[in-house]
Amino acid sequence: MTVHFIGAGPGAADLLTLRGRDLIAASSVCLYAGSLVPEAVLGHCPPGARIVNTAPLSLDEIIAEIEAAHAAGQDVARLHSGDLSVWSAMGEQLRRLRARGIPFSVTPGVPAFAAAAAALGTELTLPGVGQSLVLTRTSGRASAMPEGESLANFAATGTTLAIHLSIHAAGRVAGELIPHYGADCPAAIVWRASWPDERIVRTTLDGLEAAALEGPGRTALILVGPTLGAEDFAESRLYAGDYDRRFRPVGAAPRFPAREA
Repeated sequence: MTVHFIGAGPGAADLLTLRGRDLIAASSVCLYAGSLVPEAVLGHCPPGARIVNTAPLSLDEIIAEIEAAHAAGQDVARLHSGDLSVWSAMGEQLRRLRARGIPFSVTPGVPAFAAAAAALGTELTLPGVGQSLVLTRTSGRASAMPEGESLANFAATGTTLAIHLSIHAAGRVAGELIPHYGADCPAAIVWRASWPDERIVRTTLDGLEAAALEGPGRTALILVGPTLGAEDFAESRLYAGDYDRRFRPVGAAPRFPAREA
């Protein structure tokens, strides 16, 4: 028996890994976060599977479901939205499973920031403009931000920020970032990235608060930084014709000579 934690992706039912699909199909129990995981993903569950929406359950109740499946020798597919490595509440579940000796596996999923970037048709790291991406959020009722992890501190790097779970605080976000990026810094809000009702608003930091009113009050990602919509950037040396690399030796004395057959 194994509990398979599976990142179910950002919303579109077909943005699910093949591994995740196959684990769902092989599990007799499926626990899914019904508020964010599309019901179409549940179509991969085998006939007769026990399917439980965990949205209204407490952590204790979720663990009780897992313990019951463990006692019955049944594999569990535990579905979370996006990717499990950030803001999934997986860590506290794994801690309890380790304490109980219940085996588990983790299968990554497509994260929300990647789906948002795809919706915008943009690369978030551009040569000479930005080569880093900060995933962060503002403090909320469920989790406060640790001291030092402030928007101002991250903004001091000048790189791209992907700000989750903060659409309700768009005005405060803009106020903290404008001193570092400037009022005309490109920004975008993507609501429900990859869902059928996806909505995108491109704006600037100065217009971020007003733009936040154009969509629903939740399930949104704010992106801020100079790479958004940038066109004046250098081309990567990786594909330059004179760039000597292992898979394309160039010049009279390449760094990685082609091996003789």
